[in-house]
Amino acid sequence: MGKHRAGWRPDKLREQREAHGLTLEKAGERLREVAEQAKLKGIPAANPQTLWQHEQGEVYPGPHYRRAYCLLYRATEPDLGFRTALPGEETSFKLTPMDDRLNGSQVLAVERAVHRIAPGSDEADHFDLQQRIIDAWKRRHTGGDPHHPVLILVGGFAGSGKTELARFFVQLTGWPLLDKDPLTRPLVERLLVALGGDANDRHTELYREKVRPVEYDCLMQSAMANIKCGISTVLTAPFISEMTDTDWMQRLANRAGSMGVDVFPVWVRCDEESMREYIGFRSAARDAWKLQRWEEYMATIDLDLRPAVPHLVVDNRLGTAVTLADQARQAIGAMYP
Repeated sequence: MGKHRAGWRPDKLREQREAHGLTLEKAGERLREVAEQAKLKGIPAANPQTLWQHEQGEVYPGPHYRRAYCLLYRATEPDLGFRTALPGEETSFKLTPMDDRLNGSQVLAVERAVHRIAPGSDEADHFDLQQRIIDAWKRRHTGGDPHHPVLILVGGFAGSGKTELARFFVQLTGWPLLDKDPLTRPLVERLLVALGGDANDRHTELYREKVRPVEYDCLMQSAMANIKCGISTVLTAPFISEMTDTDWMQRLANRAGSMGVDVFPVWVRCDEESMREYIGFRSAARDAWKLQRWEEYMATIDLDLRPAVPHLVVDNRLGTAVTLADQARQAIGAMYP
């Protein structure tokens, strides 16, 4: 499997381990510790045999293994030889002893991760949102925010990494997160069954025309309840139809603007291979149809799709943005007691 991965260099993973002075057994222990602290699932053993297979190129590490390796060695995926770097991708993390303290690197790590937010259209002011997030992080325990409340819409296709990015924004700012799936899933499943459908349906006309509008209405009403109280809020959902509907976005901007709230649409860009990997890894029942009919599903997906309004883009192809978010979380101690 690994032999067919473009840019994979298993020897670099071994070099990193040896440079840190770790045996396979000790590396496995550290990997399990990091995974537990970071609340990463899917690393039940991390035994020497598994790590050896990764380093020998016999088995390509899954997404959570790769994230844990990056945290363990304080490195990026290209640093560890999992793939080649994207154009302009930050790969300058330096090798440091495992017991070194992070001396003043918190701000640098946060800025590096937040700077993954880029303009997706000429009119979009990415510096504004970057500064809002960093300001909120800095002011979180000092009280007050001089800006208007913010409504961030984090959208993208299934498996693009939008939930991870939304959670990262929330951890930095302390703003509440409204995630469509856990917020509306019980309602959606019962409504589908009541209408004679499948509880896990997310692709038929019944879902699209009868259920989806109610689902998004619940999400947006919850968001409005927050911003009416002056509370900045982060929303995450695909928002495929909504962000590509100029009229829908304009109505939202007008309604939010009347309450003194700024709206920032953020689109998470991803690649097909990463989407399929993460969808398969999370093993959600609602994704069964996509995985069983992947080619048919991808025929409905335009990876070059972008919102029809001024928007921002986070490039998460090959998991680059999520990796940086993991590094920033580690630097600021968000995952560790």
